Parts: sequence; C-alpha cells; structure tokens
Amino acid sequence: MYELARSIRTIADYPKPGILFRDITTLLGDARAFRRAVDELVQPLAGTKIDKVAGIEARGFILGGAVAHQLSAGFVPVRKKGKLPHTTVRIAYSLEYGVDEMEMHQDAVQPGERVVLVDDLIATGGTAVGAVQLLRKLGADVAAAIFVIDLPDLGGAKKLAELDVQVRSLMAFDGH
Repeated sequence: MYELARSIRTIADYPKPGILFRDITTLLGDARAFRRAVDELVQPLAGTKIDKVAGIEARGFILGGAVAHQLSAGFVPVRKKGKLPHTTVRIAYSLEYGVDEMEMHQDAVQPGERVVLVDDLIATGGTAVGAVQLLRKLGADVAAAIFVIDLPDLGGAKKLAELDVQVRSLMAFDGH
C-alpha cells in the first residue's frame, strides 16, 4: 500500500525557526500520490450531491480543481483581497500573526448550494473558518471541509467542527 505521508517533504525552520513546514509540492509532483490523495479526499463524498468545490488560494486551487472534476461539481476560487476581477464579497479573518482578507465573486455560489471546502493543510483554522463564513454569507451549505494534512496541535479542525462543519484530513502531523 502506498503511504501518502512519505510523499510529503518536511522543511525545518521555514518560514521561521522552530516551524516544520509540510510541503505538498512533492505529493503533487508524484502522479501516483496525487491521484491517491484526490481519490481519498473524494471517496467519503461519493453519492453525495455537491454543487461546488471551493478551493483556498493557492494549493487549494490545485486540489480543489481535481476534487471538483471527480465530483462533477463546479469550482470556486477563494482568493486574497484584490485578486478577482468581478464584483466580490469579502471577509476579514485571523492569522497567527494578524488579520487578512479573502474574497469570492458575489455570484460564485447560490443560496442552498452544497459546497465542499478544500485546502492542502489545516493549522490554526483562521483561513478555513473565514472561508466557511464567506461561503455561508452567500447562502451556501458547507457540506464538508477536506484537507490533505491536519496539524491537530494548532486546533483548526476543532474550530471548524464547532461551526458544524464535517472535517476530513488524510493525515496528521504533531507540532507546528
């Protein structure tokens, strides 16, 4: 059996000392691992009606596009402020080191549409919680949030669960 965790590169002291950065670009570059990761992300959703997949910039775009294809769903980019060309809705969200803003096109989802949120990693949850709030602001039903990696010590998955969002990750790493 192919172990996905072996396809993740760990970079010590990036972006700052004491951090172990979990780099999924090695997983994305390995055709077998990439295919397996997408299959495993999609499998629990089989038979569920999903209208849209929302991917968080930037690695969530890569994974989200593949997941949307597998689910026969549309894809919605959730981007940093100022990156989308049409009318947008925006929300501020908390980061470990401050506050930022993300946005979506105002017409990206319709009220009642079932949406799955996708990103590569859930850490503190600030970005994912902000994306869920933004999707709900447009009337979406956030059916699940799916990630390749969870850093459970940082509590992000728990924050999503407290918002009644089903969370699924393929693997977890201790620490930051």
